[in-house]
Amino acid sequence: MTGAPIRVVIADDEPLIRAGIRMILTSDRQIEVVAEASNGREAIELVRAHGADVVLLDIQMPVMDGLTAMAELRRAVPSARVVILTTFGERDNVLRALESGGAGFLLKDTAPAELIGAVRAAAVGDAYLSPAATRHVVDQLASGRSMARNEQARTLVSQLSTRELDVLSLLGEGLSNADAGRRLHMSEATVKTYVSRILAKLECENRVQAALLARDAGLGG
Repeated sequence: MTGAPIRVVIADDEPLIRAGIRMILTSDRQIEVVAEASNGREAIELVRAHGADVVLLDIQMPVMDGLTAMAELRRAVPSARVVILTTFGERDNVLRALESGGAGFLLKDTAPAELIGAVRAAAVGDAYLSPAATRHVVDQLASGRSMARNEQARTLVSQLSTRELDVLSLLGEGLSNADAGRRLHMSEATVKTYVSRILAKLECENRVQAALLARDAGLGG
């Protein structure tokens, strides 16, 4: 990526966590951490003040939690892309983040390269969901899906080509584009193209929705 750096605000109530995230992100020359917040309300104020491109939000924070702050940011600063970065709590937090239009959901033990990749993806308008987050949501919800939903999913995926079904199956396993590419002997860029095509055909907003469809249709591990 060339041009102006990606301006990032980090919001977490633990100073050591913020420091670690800052250290990782600033190792990439195209990322600039412009401010740090200790709660959701402060994050909103800082995003407004600095015109951040991407906001990394913890869920559990005092004064205002990350999910509430994300909803407010979507209204007040719609151009800012929000990535939820947290330890895993209840699955409802993940679902609320996805339903509220978050650009990504990562765990705090995410590898540095994945964190940087998520910020870069969010900055250009792509949604990024940690494979671990995808697997967690899919596994938690799969058992509660109805037979009618399963049949509907099979009908939807029937429009996909054989190769698209291969990629969708790996989404159902929670694999990243890079891992799916290695499994299918394809480049990461090619897998990304397939994923975009799959999301469009299935009318899914993100990878988790596609992964759930895959599981409903009997695909994936």
